[in-house]
Amino acid sequence: MHTYPSVPHVENAPDGLLEEGHLWLLEHVDGAHLRFQLRDSGAIRFGDRNRVYQDPADIPAPYRHAVRHVRERLDRDALREAVGNVEDVTVFGEATHRHAIDYDWERTPSFLGFDVRSASAGFLPPDAVERVLEALDLVPVHAVDREVRARDFDPDSYPIPESAYYDGPAAGVVIRDKAGRRAVLPHPEFSGDAEPPFAAASESGSTPTESGAASTSVPVDAHAAADRYATRARFERVATRLEEAGRPVTFDALYDRVLEAIAREHHDRLHDGRQAIDMDDFRAAVAARTRRFLDDR
Repeated sequence: MHTYPSVPHVENAPDGLLEEGHLWLLEHVDGAHLRFQLRDSGAIRFGDRNRVYQDPADIPAPYRHAVRHVRERLDRDALREAVGNVEDVTVFGEATHRHAIDYDWERTPSFLGFDVRSASAGFLPPDAVERVLEALDLVPVHAVDREVRARDFDPDSYPIPESAYYDGPAAGVVIRDKAGRRAVLPHPEFSGDAEPPFAAASESGSTPTESGAASTSVPVDAHAAADRYATRARFERVATRLEEAGRPVTFDALYDRVLEAIAREHHDRLHDGRQAIDMDDFRAAVAARTRRFLDDR
């Protein structure tokens, strides 16, 4: 599976990027790098920026919602028809889980694609990437602007736009051209590391509630944490999505998706290094709530 090059800050942009040709400006998403490759067998192999997960059980919890999203949506036949060897193609994107920005998780796709590379053609130009992702039934990252003359773009005066995924500013913009050159212009508020370790401790000690509002730190007790995050409202939302997709609302389907949603939105809090809860106890508490929900429904 292909790897992805590091993207420099706009101050260190590749020669010519801001001087010639036309630019695409893509929203810089505060998520985590996720890449995948369709195997000849029909299975999908996933990786992060540095590691390929040969065993699906090794995929970290915050990525699992995005992995499920790709597995369920990817049009494998469309990819096979488009290329001679599907294993030559790697799709790159963001797994959208909580770091610095509390996105609107209901309207933010679990996976947002931003690049495609094949062994024969290299990295595709941004307009082709958008077409390919849409043909594969995946969502490309929001294009803030297209075909901007490079000489007309001034990063020093460019105002970072509002995000397409929550009511607030984007984390920045990624500047692309059709020659494959890239640079990122971060929003000053989010100019730090966009991919902190999953177990990083909170600086403030505060935690968002399910709705995103601030509250006190996460309860150390696993059952109290399950009370906070495995709410009836969350179970209802997940059950409704299953029904809308024509899937049965079974214990396994509901339990797995509720855990994935909690990991997506609150993984850093549940694994706060100063007061980490016992995740086995937490999963057991969520399982008990899943059974109660199904019994009462």
